[in-house]
Amino acid sequence: MGYKLLISIVPHDSGELIANAAKSAGAGGGTIAMGRGTASNGVLQLLGLGDTSKDIVYIIIKDSIKQAVCDAIKTASEKKAHFGVMFTLDTPDFIRAGHLGESQDLGKSEPVSNESKESDKSKGEDIMNTANNYQMINIIVNKGYAEDAMAAARKAGAGGGTIIGARGTAKEGDAAFFGMKIVPEKEMLMILVPSEKKAAIVEAVTALPCFAEAGSGIIFCNEAQDFTVLGKN
Repeated sequence: MGYKLLISIVPHDSGELIANAAKSAGAGGGTIAMGRGTASNGVLQLLGLGDTSKDIVYIIIKDSIKQAVCDAIKTASEKKAHFGVMFTLDTPDFIRAGHLGESQDLGKSEPVSNESKESDKSKGEDIMNTANNYQMINIIVNKGYAEDAMAAARKAGAGGGTIIGARGTAKEGDAAFFGMKIVPEKEMLMILVPSEKKAAIVEAVTALPCFAEAGSGIIFCNEAQDFTVLGKN
C-alpha cells in the first residue's frame, strides 16, 4: 500500500479548512506548521504567497484516496482568490506510533510482472518529461540567513518561498557526523520551482558566503507531484 505526503501552503488560520476538507474525503489527521511567505507581488498574483504568515499543512494519505482528497481541497478553496499551493511527495516509509505491528505491511506491495514494471517505468518517464514537473528545494540554515538564501534563489529564477522557524536538536557527536554546527535557532526555506531551474538555484545558494563555512547549512530536494494552485487566479 503506497502513501503520499500532501503539503498545502495557505494563508494563516486557513489550515483547518484544508485539514477538514481532507478528512471529508477519507484522510486522517494532519499537522499544521506556521511559516511566512517571501514572494514578490508578481508571484503573489500567481501563487498567493506574499510576505505574510502562512499555514503549512502536512497530511499523510493513501495512494488510493489521493485524488479524492486533492479534489476535496480544491473544491473547498475554489472561491478564495490566490489561496495558495498544494503538492504531494512520495512517502515510501511510514510508521505510526502505537501501530508497530501494522508497520510490516506499509512498505510492501503486491508482486508485479516484468510487463507491469516496464509500464510503470514508461509512465514515470512520461511524468518526468511533462512541463508540470516541479521540485521542492529545502534549505536549512542558521537563523538570519534564510532571507539571503531566498534573495540568491530569486536572482537565479525562483519566484518565492516559505520560511519556517526551527531549532537544531543535534548532540555533539551528531554534529560531527552530519557536519552541521550546533546552533539552536534554525530556519528552513522551502522553494517550489520548475525542475529545469533547480540546478541554477542550488548553485546560486551554495555560492553564498554563509555557505562557505563547513557545517553552515544543508540543501536537499524532492520531486513535487500533483502541483496545484489553490483558489481563484
